[in-house]
Amino acid sequence: MTRARFGVMGLAVMGANLARNVASHGLPVAVYNRTAARTEKFMAEHGGEGDFTPAHSVAELVAAVEKPRAILVMVKAGPPVDEAIQEIAPHLEKGDILIDGGNSFFGDTRRRCAELEARGLSFLGSGVSGGEEAALKGPSIMPGGSEAAYRQVEDVLTTIAAKFDGAPCCTFIGADGAGHYVKMVHNGIEYADIQLIAESYDFLQQALGLGATEQAAIFQEWNRGDLDSYLIQITAEVLAKQDAATGKPLVDLIRDEAAQKGTGKWTSQSALDLGIPLTAITEAVFARFLSAQKEERVNASRQLRGPRGSRNREEGLVDAVRDALYASKVVAYAQGYEQMTAAAAEYGWKLDLGAISSIWRAGCIIRARFLDRIKDAYGEHPDLPNLLLAPYFRDAVGSAQDAWRRVVSLSVELGVPVPAFSSALAYYDGYRRERTPANLIQGLRDYFGAHTYGRVDRPGAFHTRWAQDGSEILVED
Repeated sequence: MTRARFGVMGLAVMGANLARNVASHGLPVAVYNRTAARTEKFMAEHGGEGDFTPAHSVAELVAAVEKPRAILVMVKAGPPVDEAIQEIAPHLEKGDILIDGGNSFFGDTRRRCAELEARGLSFLGSGVSGGEEAALKGPSIMPGGSEAAYRQVEDVLTTIAAKFDGAPCCTFIGADGAGHYVKMVHNGIEYADIQLIAESYDFLQQALGLGATEQAAIFQEWNRGDLDSYLIQITAEVLAKQDAATGKPLVDLIRDEAAQKGTGKWTSQSALDLGIPLTAITEAVFARFLSAQKEERVNASRQLRGPRGSRNREEGLVDAVRDALYASKVVAYAQGYEQMTAAAAEYGWKLDLGAISSIWRAGCIIRARFLDRIKDAYGEHPDLPNLLLAPYFRDAVGSAQDAWRRVVSLSVELGVPVPAFSSALAYYDGYRRERTPANLIQGLRDYFGAHTYGRVDRPGAFHTRWAQDGSEILVED
């Protein structure tokens, strides 16, 4: 029997489409699902698309794949991944490779890498972005773990990945959990991107009275300029969609409660651990939490008063929103890239931020024209501390700031919440300050907790007896 080049364990939508993607490139694939009926359904619907070998047990799956075996595990993140590993690992041999293509937490991936390596097996935690359509036609792939193992399956992964100007949107990210970490940050940036778009939509609706159909044309126009991206493109399509039953814009009939799968929250939690001010992404996560409090918001809307501002038809406001959206988007990416830099230092990874930008240019959800600018920025300055300091982005954000401030100011006057816009602007203003009010914070901390402070005029750590004689003590030189 001809052995398969690749195995796929888990045939839900993503696993099934990735298996079909591999087979569409002429590579034999063995497929298995714990529920046999799903394997049978897969073969009935897609068996004629390529060289598939259906397996009805883990042992059959392993036996069907050529050595050294490469098997992609596509199950729900968390305990199901550990359960799948426990089920399949006893059947594997030294040198075999397991690939987790789900949205696993990077800390779990680090643990799994170590545990499987101790058993002579290789593990890749591989972020896969783009959704079910991209899984079939070409996703962005972010593999991390054993580099030697990656080189063994590189031909398969780069073949099925999306292509941008002929280059595959797949590259080795780094050791153990690096791939899943970068995918996590990708998703965090996606949260911010979507929240900024939603705030733009809300402002145009509340401040200018523009309906969904009018806004669809605006977003379509924006997608021809610097904001050109997958998310802006589909925003125009969502806003233009009419409900067949009522004839109204479908978006107006969708309940205003945003769900989430947790990767945005993980991104914010990691940023707190690393000490990175990830304000735009975190506000996007908080906005989803607030949206989930639907009943409370309905009740509050009947009791809490807002400003008496009226809709504003000032000239140029639509263009101002466009500029504010672009500037805020740059800040969100700058924060995400700063977080990846900090994580690399913390976990000993060698992340190539330019290469990461390259593989995000196609296949993934945040694919956008300006990723080329980011790639170029890190190509010219690999040690760039913050994306805002790259000449192009420095000048672009500086030019947009008047419009940005106008939108945020008017939003406050009208009572339109723009947490991502305003937090991004606050970050920009804080980052560009030579001196912040943190001196007062340290003074207060030293007063109530003797936490000490540093001075601007001489070295050392000092403590003042604030409530006693006011004398200063040099605690540490």
